[in-house]
Amino acid sequence: MTDSSVAALHARAPSEARTRVWDLPTRLFHWALAVAVIGLIGTGLSGVMEWHFRLGYTVLALLLFRLLWGFVGGRWSRFASFFYGPGSVVAYLRGRAHPDHLIGHTPLGALSVFAVLAILMLQVTTGLMADDEISASGPLTRFVSGGVVSLATSWHKAQGKWIVIALVSLHVLAVLFYVLVKRHRLVRPMVTGDKQISAANGNVAASRDDAASRCLALVLFALCAGLAFWVASLRV
Repeated sequence: MTDSSVAALHARAPSEARTRVWDLPTRLFHWALAVAVIGLIGTGLSGVMEWHFRLGYTVLALLLFRLLWGFVGGRWSRFASFFYGPGSVVAYLRGRAHPDHLIGHTPLGALSVFAVLAILMLQVTTGLMADDEISASGPLTRFVSGGVVSLATSWHKAQGKWIVIALVSLHVLAVLFYVLVKRHRLVRPMVTGDKQISAANGNVAASRDDAASRCLALVLFALCAGLAFWVASLRV
C-alpha cells in the first residue's frame, strides 16, 4: 500500500461512524407490515375474505405494537424523534435540513409514516365494523348501529381501499426516488439496522437494541396479538 493510499484511508476513517438507528423490533415490524398490507390488498381485490380477515387481525396487532413502541422503543423509533413542526418541514424542503433529519425519518418521511399508520388504523377499524351482507361480516358489527355499519362498509370498500393503495404506491415511489436519484441508503439500514453517520453530525445517540429491549418488544407484541385474537373471537 502506497503512502498516498494510507493517507487517504486515514482521511476517510473518521468521516463516518456505523450507528444503530433501527432496532430489531422496528425492522421486523416494518417488513411484516409491508407483507401483510400487500396481502390485504391482494385478498381484498380477489375476494379471498377469510385470509383478508386473518391479515387484518395481523395488521391490527402490528399497528397496536407500533403505537406502543413509538413511546418505549429505540431512540430513532420513538415518535418524539420524528415529530416535526411546520418550520422543520419548510426548512427541509428549502434544503436547510437539520442533521437529525438525515439520521432517522426525514420530515417528509415522518409525515408519510404518520399518514400510513393513521389510514391503516382507520381501514382496519372500519373493516372490523363492515358487512358486505353476503358472507363477510366484521366482528364488531353487532356492537354498533346499522348506520355505523353502513358508513364503515362504504368507506372500507371504496375510499379507504384506494387511499391505502395510493399511499403504498407513493411510499414505494418515494423510496425509489431517494435510492436511485438522491442516492440515499434507505433499504439496507432497514435490514441491518445500521447507518453510516457522518462525523459532521457529531456524536449521534444510537438506538437501544439489546436483549432487554427485544424481550420488552416481544412481550408488548404478545399482548397486542392477544388483543387482536380476542377481537377476532367476537366474530360470529
